[in-house]
Amino acid sequence: MHDANTYRIKGHVDFVGAGPGDPELLTLKALRAFERADVVLHDRLISDAVLALAGKTAALVDVGKAGFGPSWKQADIDALLVEYALDGKRVVRLKSGDPTVFGRLDEEIEAVEAAGISWRIAPGITAASAAVAGIGQSLTRRERNSSVRFLTGHDMKGFADHDWAALARPGEVTAIYMGKKSARFVQGRLIMHGADRATPVTLVENASRPEQRVLATTLDTLPADLAEARMDGPALMFYGLAPRDAATALSEFNKELA
Repeated sequence: MHDANTYRIKGHVDFVGAGPGDPELLTLKALRAFERADVVLHDRLISDAVLALAGKTAALVDVGKAGFGPSWKQADIDALLVEYALDGKRVVRLKSGDPTVFGRLDEEIEAVEAAGISWRIAPGITAASAAVAGIGQSLTRRERNSSVRFLTGHDMKGFADHDWAALARPGEVTAIYMGKKSARFVQGRLIMHGADRATPVTLVENASRPEQRVLATTLDTLPADLAEARMDGPALMFYGLAPRDAATALSEFNKELA
């Protein structure tokens, strides 16, 4: 007797970038994969407006991770991807922003490859791009900085090993994902390595979404201002950038029209 598994038709997995939350920032490739999916495994931070674009028959499965409270383990997400695909389903693994930036993409690809499942990546707009657009700035600027660092405050072990002396130099720009909890640590490390306390720091909460908020502060007052702002949503921190006045005014104007 043949094992029933030998008659399974393998499905397919699309690793899709959902962008920062505004559904209009989805790529056409992402949208097409999303619309034809049988199952969507999505992160906790995916906006309701993006999830509403899924195909009418698609099953939505929240496999989000949180800093506190119940969270999915990475191994369980890997196993679920494989399980659905081996059952012949077209699976979308929907990740906030771009799946290649702090998304643990390699681990999930390795899991589906090991099971002989086909896969594809549909990149998305990462939070740093959306957030910096929201403050009217550029991540790089001639004669200021020719490079920009992307850091994550989630992995504190790796975070502590960064070249803080290089980050503290005048003119440097750093985008720190999930940086709210590490704000005091960042401040201490940079000041310890000679950073100017007056260096601008900007936090953008819920980038690209109607509820976007911008906090403009300095390295010196960063922890106190952040505590006072009480930001509850996902926020990205820019060290070395201040909002452009015109962008702030435009943001307020757009809110009035909403």
